[in-house]
Amino acid sequence: MSKKSTKRFTVLIVEDEDQVRGLLRECLEIKGYQVIEAGTGADALAKAVKHRPDAVFVDLGLPDMDGLSVIKRLREWSKVPIMVVSGRDYEESKVEALDGGADDYVTKPFSMAEIMARLRVAQRHSQPAQESPTFRSGALEVDLSNRLVKVNGETVKLTATEYSLLALFVRHAGKVLTHSQILRQIWGPEGAGQTGYLRVYMAHLRGKLEPNPGEPELFITESGVGYRLIERE
Repeated sequence: MSKKSTKRFTVLIVEDEDQVRGLLRECLEIKGYQVIEAGTGADALAKAVKHRPDAVFVDLGLPDMDGLSVIKRLREWSKVPIMVVSGRDYEESKVEALDGGADDYVTKPFSMAEIMARLRVAQRHSQPAQESPTFRSGALEVDLSNRLVKVNGETVKLTATEYSLLALFVRHAGKVLTHSQILRQIWGPEGAGQTGYLRVYMAHLRGKLEPNPGEPELFITESGVGYRLIERE
């Protein structure tokens, strides 16, 4: 009777700073992840094709090409979760990377606790077949199969647009969504610049679903970038 082989979750680290790359590698390996390293964009693209990693960490400031180019090249053929780990703490850089295909963005210096939390989100989203139609975060419960929303067990009525917005966040729970990504998904190309719509509907969702809308715990604002739905116990 043969033993069933199990493949470890593989992370490709694309980083030209040896110290940062070594820190990430050490922490990930302690947690049981398999790590592949690349110090240039070209090396990263080659190793991504060869090893097919389950997640990618990429710095934007690489010696041979910008990290955004690496992201766009990967997105031509892969849906692998991509997290930017960069010293560029500008809103424009974050939006450009996220709109260009990255799934998340962490600025240096970072905490490994934050990195691991974001990686766990990426790990869950890399296995869509195992996802449940029911989402829970704190007192919030969303049944996507029956389009039901409850808070503390009580049904909450949402408009069609409010529900579409909530469902988008649920499908990408834990990940930051930029203003432009949300507007395109909910209002289409013609709504791309209507950030006022989004602010109004986010206020509606918070008013109906948050215990204290003035201090949101579920729908977190990523200043100048977008919003994130937090997954809580």
